[in-house]
Amino acid sequence: MKEERIISFPHLGDYYIPIKFLLNKLTKLKVMESPPITKKTIDLGSKYSPDFVCVPFKYNLGNFIETLENGANVLIQAGGGCRYGYYAEVQEKILKDLGYHFEFYTLVNSDRITPRSLYQTFKKIDSKIPLYKMLYYAPLTILMIRYMDNIDDLIRKNIGFEKLKNSFLTLKKEMLDSFTHCKGYCSLTKRYFTYKKKFKNLEIEKPENCLKVGIIGELYTSMEPFSSYFLEKELASMNIEIKRFTNVSYLLYQKRLERKKNLRYIEKYCKYTIGADGMDNIYRAKYLIDQSYDGIIHIKPFGCTPEIGAIPIIRKVCQDGKMPIIYFSFDSQTSETGIKTRLEAFYDMLKIKKG
Repeated sequence: MKEERIISFPHLGDYYIPIKFLLNKLTKLKVMESPPITKKTIDLGSKYSPDFVCVPFKYNLGNFIETLENGANVLIQAGGGCRYGYYAEVQEKILKDLGYHFEFYTLVNSDRITPRSLYQTFKKIDSKIPLYKMLYYAPLTILMIRYMDNIDDLIRKNIGFEKLKNSFLTLKKEMLDSFTHCKGYCSLTKRYFTYKKKFKNLEIEKPENCLKVGIIGELYTSMEPFSSYFLEKELASMNIEIKRFTNVSYLLYQKRLERKKNLRYIEKYCKYTIGADGMDNIYRAKYLIDQSYDGIIHIKPFGCTPEIGAIPIIRKVCQDGKMPIIYFSFDSQTSETGIKTRLEAFYDMLKIKKG
């Protein structure tokens, strides 16, 4: 009897929902989402990873081990970007050396993803996927991601001021569950606008002159809450309005479209891209200054080369704009207590400065 093919992928915030939706619509494989990331995930990943590899590698490797132990036998990884574009082969080799048997596919094998390359990869996973299904469900999934990111932006602006505790997160969970049952574009769009109205009707107590903080930095630590020790949740508990730029919508199309405009905006500090999101974060620092934000938090994994290259320029931008900024670097040994202590001190400084 032929073994059932079970496909899985690493965890990244709430984005497992649209990824699972797409895989269910396109393939005949059983889809298994990774367990939510815990300390066990990073411990597993760190145990079998090279010491100085960046944290996203370790989290993903831990995810793969957990899903393989749960029965998965087909793995997919996003790939692309900085050094992460070379990690798939290393992760596959480590897992096979550990004795696991599986198929491994990378969605992005170059600096950019195209509909053709994506379809070719999915055809390798399931040769019976018709083109019309790909042309229908891939854009639908991208639209779902766009709607999710729009709602997340709205939540960050207001969650720190909710009158009823957890009202935003409870409604978000309900919305995401509703999205998974949509039948098509009209169904998804109707659900989005219905929930957008519900979010705007949630009661908040937001002062006109509240503290506003922007989060910039590496993409994985920005989008996976566990990897940054739930930084946004901590900021919301301090009654702070949050601005975060990096999301999947930005990575899929905004990044490429806005590159030239962003370079013109920061030509005094940077005249060319410096890898991954380094240039983008220089732009974001200047943008936050020009928009009169109160502070900036820069986050990255330990050893992230593009961000290390960008930090001296970001520091110069913030010095010129008299903008307070704090830097957090995360690895498997980072102390949560140390993060909270530094964040509280930064918050006190911003309050004093604003007062």
